[in-house]
Parts: sequence; C-alpha cells; structure tokens
Amino acid sequence: MEMFIDGLSVPARSGRRMTVTDPTTGEAFETVPLGGSEDADAAIASAMRAFEGWKRVPMTERVRLQKSCAQAMRENAESIGAVLQRELGRPLAGCVSEIARSADLLDIYAEEGMRLQAAMPLGSAPGERIVITRDPVGVVVAITPFNYPITLLMFKLGAALIAGCPVVAKPSEETPLSTLMLARLFHDTGLPAGLFNVVTGDRALGEALVAHPVPRKVAFTGSVPAGKAIAAACAGTMKRVTLELGGHSAAIVCADADLDRAAAAITRHGFANSGQFCYRVNRVYIERPVYDAMLERLAAGAKALTLAPAGGQGDLGPLVNDRIFATSENQIADARAKGARILTGGARATGPGYDAGCYLPPTLIAEATPEMLIMQDETFGPVIGLAPVDSPAEALRLTNDSRFGLAGFVFTRDLATGLALCEGIEAGSVWLNDIQRSSHHVPFGGMKESGLGREKGRYGIESYLEYKTMYLSWEEAL
Repeated sequence: MEMFIDGLSVPARSGRRMTVTDPTTGEAFETVPLGGSEDADAAIASAMRAFEGWKRVPMTERVRLQKSCAQAMRENAESIGAVLQRELGRPLAGCVSEIARSADLLDIYAEEGMRLQAAMPLGSAPGERIVITRDPVGVVVAITPFNYPITLLMFKLGAALIAGCPVVAKPSEETPLSTLMLARLFHDTGLPAGLFNVVTGDRALGEALVAHPVPRKVAFTGSVPAGKAIAAACAGTMKRVTLELGGHSAAIVCADADLDRAAAAITRHGFANSGQFCYRVNRVYIERPVYDAMLERLAAGAKALTLAPAGGQGDLGPLVNDRIFATSENQIADARAKGARILTGGARATGPGYDAGCYLPPTLIAEATPEMLIMQDETFGPVIGLAPVDSPAEALRLTNDSRFGLAGFVFTRDLATGLALCEGIEAGSVWLNDIQRSSHHVPFGGMKESGLGREKGRYGIESYLEYKTMYLSWEEAL
C-alpha cells in the first residue's frame, strides 16, 4: 500500500519502503512507504490548503460528512477489521468491534459539534458588542500507537474535523494498513482531499512532523518518553499538545467487596487485547481477609482464557513484537528473583501455532512488593501484580505512590468507602464496582506522567478550538 496525501495514493519521495509483519506467524506480508521529511512537507502542505476551505464549511455540512464517514466505517467493518487482525494479531471479533465502536465516536463528535456556541455578553455599552467565538487551531498532526490504531486515531480525527481542522496522521509502524484503508474510505465517501492525510514511516518521520512550523497542534498517544520529547519539541513553535501516555492503573479490593464480580471485572479488563492498552488493570491491592479467596477467583478466571494460535481461535492473540514482549518477560523475571509467586502463566507459550509469535498466557504475580518492576512500571502485556494490604488507606497510599495517573478501580460494598477511595485516587478516570469501557461522551486522559489534556466528547473538541474575542462598535442609528 502507499501513503495517502491530498486524496491520492503516493510512494515516499525517497522510494524507500518498510515491511508489515503478521504477529502470529512472523511473516512479512505487505510493505508501505518509509516516509521522510519531504513526505511530511507534502502532507502538511496539502492539509494547509484544505484548511482554508474547511474552516469556512458550515457545521451542518461537517456533521453530515462525518456521519457519512461513520456509516461507511460500519459498512466496511469486516474488511478493515480483517486487515487489522492481520497486522495486529488480535482475534477478528475484537478487530471488527474496534471499527464499529470507533464509528460511534465519530457520530458523538458530530453531535457535539452542533452544540458548539458563540457568546455575546450583555454588559456592553450602547453601540458596542463583544462576541466570543471559537476558531479551529489549524493543521493537526496525529501520532497513534499499534494497540487500538483506529479507535485512538478517531479520538483525534473526529474532534479535529468537526472543529474545522485537517489532520496529518502517522500510524504505528506495526499497524499502518488499517489507517490507510480508512483514509481512502473517507475520501471515497466524500471527505475533501487534504483533510485526512496518512504518512507512514519511523521515528524520524514523526520528528519531522512535530518540528514542522506549520501545524498548530500535535495529538499523541504512546509512551511517556516519546510524549515528553514531543512536548519539548512543540514548545519550540508553541504548538498545542494533547498527550495520552502510559498508565500503571491499580485496583483496590476491599474486604467487603463482591469478590466474584471484582475478579470477573479485573480478569476481563486486565487481559483484554493481551494487556496491550494503557488504562488496563496493572496491579491489584487486596485486603488481607479476602486475599486468598480473591487470588483463587483471579487464577480461575485467568486459566479459563485461551490463546489463539496462528490460524486458530481463542480469547487472546500474541503480543505485537519482541520489544513489547520483553517488558513482560523482564517484569516476570524480576518478580521471581525478588521472591514473588507466579500464580498463573509466567512463561512463553510454545508449540505449533505459537512458536512464531510472542504468545504469553495470562500471568498473575502474587505477593508482589513495591520494589518489583510489576508494581512500578507499565507492562503493556498480560501480567498483573497482586499484593495484600492491611486497610483501604494503605491501598490508596500505594495506588497514588506512582508517577502515573491514568485510571483506578475500586471494589467495595460500602458506598462511603468507595466514594472516598474514588475521590482520593489521583487518576483521570476511576471505576467503582465494575470496569466498563471508557465512555465516548466524557473526558478521557491522565494526570501526572500519564499525559496532558483530555479526549472524547465535547471536552475533546474544545482542545482543537481557539477562543477569539471580537469587539464590535458602530454609531447608534436610533
């Protein structure tokens, strides 16, 4: 496949290409351009040309087009999902679901666009009026990771387009194909050329996009080190940034919790997508009176999950590459060396259908202590650390003793305790007594080193708009 710039499929100016690999087999099955600074220039120039017209398009027309694109996503969810499965390795049902759910977010952004308003304060003198309105910030660079490549792009693209901003998207090297398919689909659905450009490449391309003087905003989802580097680079040209970075989210299980419900939620959420997402349960603090009972339930849930071998069916696919797998492997080895007990999993799956991929069974590490890597650093894999605590207060202190602040989870039957813990957790989102997917209507993002800004709902659109105050004066006619 080729890059998508100004409504056309184009190769890299250098002619260089990079491979796309199937994580289940290790097979390179496609190539895409390895773009550079010249390709970044071309995509940004296309977006800038499109911006001049798009910012003047009435909101009703932007909404119509965006809803048409959302419907096209639903109608093509199977074909895009199949490509996503090939490049990511996740079971097909999850990939198709990602496309459909992402279409829902486009619709919600469109509906929020119709609620945007200007304001006219009433305190002006005769012959004067003040109007407070919102202008689109300009060209947006969107850099997205491999784990949910379409959903995390829609976090950015859906808000930007409704606000009046064109987007230059750089997908992950691991999962560029589904994003390229989506850009062509949107163009064929009627989205004007230049509003959704996709350039493919490595870190050097990302750096060229971020450093470019024309874009006015960078929206990034990825690692903390990369986010910090982007923030520093954006400061040079005073670009806006939205950064959704890593997480090391903790769950607190109180002695009075519904253990069956807590175990089901933690297992479902902690191991979804083989643990490859930022706000998953990474560590669990359990009050001692129910520690053993909770471990028993968690172990049963983890053992019930199956791995999907190459060409086969199952609940979980492989980790996307050796680099991502190495983090889980290192954290398991560190925990073993420091005296933890491996309750389930703990070793790479091998044999027919597994040898060519980075397969790791759901892994639970019991008696995890604060100095262990599993209790300090993001895993991005199917590994959860479990630790006993003597009180909810101790659990809260350990939860907040982290440089991350993306999400938190609390399980207790006592509403007062639950609310106190939810309010006390230093995180952008907190769940009480269940773990649902993050809602498209409400803000999503993190505190501390988990990021800057918020996405989704009207909160996401606002970060693509600039306030403008207009002072109007005229001679009184009456």
